[in-house]
Amino acid sequence: QVQLVESGGGLVQPGGSLRLSCAASAVSGSSFSINAMGWYRQVPGKQRELVAGVTSGGRTNYLRSVEGRFTLSRDIAKNTVYLQMNSLKPEDTAVYYCNADIQISRYQYLYWGQGTQVTVSS
Repeated sequence: QVQLVESGGGLVQPGGSLRLSCAASAVSGSSFSINAMGWYRQVPGKQRELVAGVTSGGRTNYLRSVEGRFTLSRDIAKNTVYLQMNSLKPEDTAVYYCNADIQISRYQYLYWGQGTQVTVSS
């Protein structure tokens, strides 16, 4: 079993910045590896969408509307990803969820964080 612990988020004015972090850790002490990790977001009435993700090989991909403004980075030793969000816009307002594709032995699992609210408003 793995848990994802998110931090960051909050209220920021348009043009401002926020940083989200998400750390994966084993609850039971079992070893695991990360196939991919990233952030999704969701607003009421809409589907959850991928904002940014990174594979185990280091390949990143971004939602087109955030390219050039958001940067996803990772600390492999800490099983942590960071989403630096700059030049935030009101349309970036959403609940942001960390997501991780985890490998435990020969089994593959998908985990979600609890979500963190990001509000961009003046």
